[in-house]
Amino acid sequence: MANTITSDAQDAADMARLIAGGDAALNDLMTRHGERLFHYLIRVLQDEGEAADISQETFARVYLNREKFRSSNRFSTWLYTIATNLARDVLRRRSRRPQVSLESSSDDEMTLKDVLPSTDLTPNEQLELSERAAAVRQAIAHLPEDLRVPLVLAEYEDQSHAEIAAVLDCSPKAVEMRIYRARQQLRSSLASLLSGKKS
Repeated sequence: MANTITSDAQDAADMARLIAGGDAALNDLMTRHGERLFHYLIRVLQDEGEAADISQETFARVYLNREKFRSSNRFSTWLYTIATNLARDVLRRRSRRPQVSLESSSDDEMTLKDVLPSTDLTPNEQLELSERAAAVRQAIAHLPEDLRVPLVLAEYEDQSHAEIAAVLDCSPKAVEMRIYRARQQLRSSLASLLSGKKS
């Protein structure tokens, strides 16, 4: 919790510097938030190249719209709102021209190391773990955008329902329902994916 408060204070100070003309403050914000934002966008877009582009575009928008930032708000919420809106634009364009491969090769980005501790695994265990990670990525990729985004923000970005509601411009109760529905769909699709592998 102390780290969050410190980070929020640093973000507020950096935004004040940026608004006052200290362009170098943007570098500090990018250093603090860039990698995490990039991984969030990979999970939402399922494409590393587009995630990198949208991550850069997000920070460009932060710079261009720095005067609109309200110091009473958390910078991270504002940042994720911008990124999520840009990602939605990409997803809408894709749906108009569906030619996207869901075979994103981001194995090193999303491992199940937090869920399954990494001890010396046999090759068979490593293969099974890799297949499960791929199944989870595939199931998340198949979720509708309105369910995938709040789930990723909650599970991978550790954002509260109130923070997600601010990013998505909806009520915390709506966020709770979307996450519940996303988990239900994941359970269902993972059950069929994993049982299909066993048969």
